[in-house]
Amino acid sequence: MGLKEYIIRRLILLIPVVFGVAVLIFAVLQIIPLENRAVIYIRNPRQMQNIQDIITRYGLDKPVWEQFTLWLNEVLHGNFGYSAYYQKPVLQGLLDRFPATIELVIYCAPLIIFFGIWLGITAAVNRDKMPDHISRVLSILGTSLPSFFFGIILIAIFVAQLKWTSVGRITNMGLLISAMQTGKFHQYTGLMTIDSLLNGNLALFVDALSHLILPIIVMIFIQSAVLVRVMRSSMLESLSKTYIVAARAKGLSRKEVIYKHARRNALIPVITLSGLIVGGMLTGLIITETVFNFPGVGNYAANAAAHFDVAVVVAYAMFSAIIFVIANLIVDVLYAYIDPRIRLG
Repeated sequence: MGLKEYIIRRLILLIPVVFGVAVLIFAVLQIIPLENRAVIYIRNPRQMQNIQDIITRYGLDKPVWEQFTLWLNEVLHGNFGYSAYYQKPVLQGLLDRFPATIELVIYCAPLIIFFGIWLGITAAVNRDKMPDHISRVLSILGTSLPSFFFGIILIAIFVAQLKWTSVGRITNMGLLISAMQTGKFHQYTGLMTIDSLLNGNLALFVDALSHLILPIIVMIFIQSAVLVRVMRSSMLESLSKTYIVAARAKGLSRKEVIYKHARRNALIPVITLSGLIVGGMLTGLIITETVFNFPGVGNYAANAAAHFDVAVVVAYAMFSAIIFVIANLIVDVLYAYIDPRIRLG
């Protein structure tokens, strides 16, 4: 089976997976009181005044299978309801917050993967030496230290004491909104650092970047810890294989053996973990975004859940499921690319 056929087969398999996720989410919805569940069908605030009309119109008093059909039809048309807490359509709220999360992930993910792979390889190659001991200490700290605790420590030092930066996305959001309304600032991508450069505003770029530094440090320290341990174990296993012994016997240099032969096979389990890490970050870094008051998807969902905003929570569940399904698809394709033997299964 070629790579193209493998990708097509994986894409076809996504359909029943997404459908199963939708069924599961709808099943969980059934335990929520009828009046609270009705908000996921609301399109505008005026409909909030007549919940009974929503119940009748969308068949919430009908058999479950009819309810599911009507709900799935609304979801496929992009109607996830109206947020009573945020006072705006849920889909609009998600789309407004998603660029902030993407911006954080764009800066975090490459550094997490690079640092995790590099330190894991360094630890394996220098087994039981100082670099290996340092990597073990860092990985233990990263896996055991809660992200909110580490984030609060950084805020206490760099925000409260040194006053080098502040929490949030930029220092003066009100000033930025005013500039957007008067046409002095145009939003092209929703990514603050990129839009500031496109508008030629270097001061805003530096400001936005300074607000990303602390969340990025937290995410690199926490997320790369597991990646380091997996990469180290996988690399040690690869270095003990017979083909590595044969490569050394042929007279290949140490660098060629490590980076050309051992690393490629050691990356397979790391790819899975990296895909899950990136997928998890794209669904919103709930704790990190909340601690740093960063207006991303995770912060959006956390505040909604705290105020029992059912419509937002349901939409966030669907959004997270789809992101993870796509992340797993990408991981599977990368698997097949790195190790062609997988396509034969």
